[in-house]
Amino acid sequence: MLSMLTQVMFLLQEAEQISHEPEEEAEGIQLLLPHPDELIAGLIAFVIVFFFVWKWAVPSLNKTLEARQAAIRADYSAAEASKVEAQSLLDDYQDQLSGAKDEAAGIVDDARNAGDQVKADIVARAEVEADQIKVRAQGEIVGERERVAGELRRQVADLSITVAEKVVGDSLDDERQRELVDRYIDDLGGVH
Repeated sequence: MLSMLTQVMFLLQEAEQISHEPEEEAEGIQLLLPHPDELIAGLIAFVIVFFFVWKWAVPSLNKTLEARQAAIRADYSAAEASKVEAQSLLDDYQDQLSGAKDEAAGIVDDARNAGDQVKADIVARAEVEADQIKVRAQGEIVGERERVAGELRRQVADLSITVAEKVVGDSLDDERQRELVDRYIDDLGGVH
């Protein structure tokens, strides 16, 4: 600023020297330089405007710029905090997700083991029931065989008695006939 003022003063001094020189030479330079009174008035007006701008406008602009910088810093800090929080939430989510996957795998394994156990229990119960059914069936078969054998004995005894009566012609004692038939059947059973 000071150098500018010194240059303007230097130009003013030259303009005064030129104004004292003859008219012919001064015309070319006079065309370039304004009249000294106008130059001084312009310089004073410039200094006044510069002073007001420097005094009030520049501080206001600086405050606005500082406020803007502070807002940008706050936004940047908030963005960094949000980024850190988002990363933390992402890490938590991934941890929970892996935990959920592990838990789901554990539940599936538990269910598979429980299913295998239930299957083994059902098979064991079915085998026990099958064995019981076999035992009952064998018992029923033995009972039915004995019943059929007894029925056959009675029928054979009745037939034998009928045949014997026809052959002998006499009627035999029922008790005695039955003993003979039973003995005969026992003898037949031992032959097989």
